Amino acid sequence: MKIFGLSAKERIKKKKEFELLYTKGKTIYSASQKLKAIYYINSIGQVGVKVAFVVSRKSGKAVWRNRLKRLLRESFRLNKAILKSMCEEKKINLLLIISSNTLNQKNNKKIKLWDIMPEVLDLMNQIKLRI
Repeated sequence: MKIFGLSAKERIKKKKEFELLYTKGKTIYSASQKLKAIYYINSIGQVGVKVAFVVSRKSGKAVWRNRLKRLLRESFRLNKAILKSMCEEKKINLLLIISSNTLNQKNNKKIKLWDIMPEVLDLMNQIKLRI
């Protein structure tokens, strides 16, 4: 499997997994409160990380929301080794949703990867410390 890829097996697609995250998951926020993450540590199932990226309709128009999701995916994909190694070491399954908290189109017309990457890294490091 590719080191920097994000395969279908690494994405959350099932409704039950989303419900589990929203009911039992813990929420954390990035340092600047722009992004939030909901995570759930499970010892049952495959060892590794499964992730989903969610952006609310209230955040902006479809083009802007899709760009934000692409940037979130890219920044996670490039840095997923941070969490993947911890999960394999401790033999756990980590479910993770990354979404925007205060980030919206009204305040951020042009959004770039270097705006998003530090926020995602901050969230991933916080989760790594809590595993």
